Amino acid sequence: MYKAILFDLDGTLLPMNQETFTAAYFAALSENFSALGYAPKTLLGGVRKGLEAMVNNRGDQTNEAVFWQAFSGYAGEQILSDKARFDAFYETEFDGLCRICGKNEAAGPTIKALKARGYRLVLASNPVFPAVAQKARMRWAGVDPADFEWITAYENAHYCKPNVLYYREIATALALSPEDCLMVGNDVREDMVAAEIGMGVFLMPEFLLNRDKKSINPYPRGSFSQLTAFIEKSAEGCGQAPKQNGGSI
Repeated sequence: MYKAILFDLDGTLLPMNQETFTAAYFAALSENFSALGYAPKTLLGGVRKGLEAMVNNRGDQTNEAVFWQAFSGYAGEQILSDKARFDAFYETEFDGLCRICGKNEAAGPTIKALKARGYRLVLASNPVFPAVAQKARMRWAGVDPADFEWITAYENAHYCKPNVLYYREIATALALSPEDCLMVGNDVREDMVAAEIGMGVFLMPEFLLNRDKKSINPYPRGSFSQLTAFIEKSAEGCGQAPKQNGGSI
């Protein structure tokens, strides 16, 4: 029986076109920081270097630390003195990007029902954003960050998807074995890789990402209602159910 359910965000809880969102995000960054004298090419080049550093992080430092090292190495040390302005951007202007995203009305009720049934919930979105941005995007999806026991962000993560150590770090933080966890996501490469360390996986195909064109036949998959049925069946198969805190799925 699963004890923790891990949810991806982009394309899973939060419907979006990744390329459209990224373009709008970079445009917002450029607009907000041009007033500080940063040329768009320098700014965005630095952000990309930071993203690359996080994806390649080997775990000695947090993603936050390696991001700012790479960013300042490309854009100049001055950027470090403006870090507070970046933090403010995520608390204010970033929220306007919600217009780029859709909303699946089933996401919020599913999270509430799982929480009520006693499942431990994790936001397992690639930790390339600060926590304030992760929580903002959760609210766009209609889910309450307070319902989640663990939210991966660049402050608390030392790896990125598809590194399996990202998933092992989550299990360790929860004091669970990987087999106790179910990873739910839409990206075959980045989310389904959790199965390699023994986690259960469930694929949400509405906004499917399958860069390697792998067969998705091995993966249980479907909508939020089908996910609910899959979790219930898994619990029944073990002859037990999680502690109920009220409500039902």
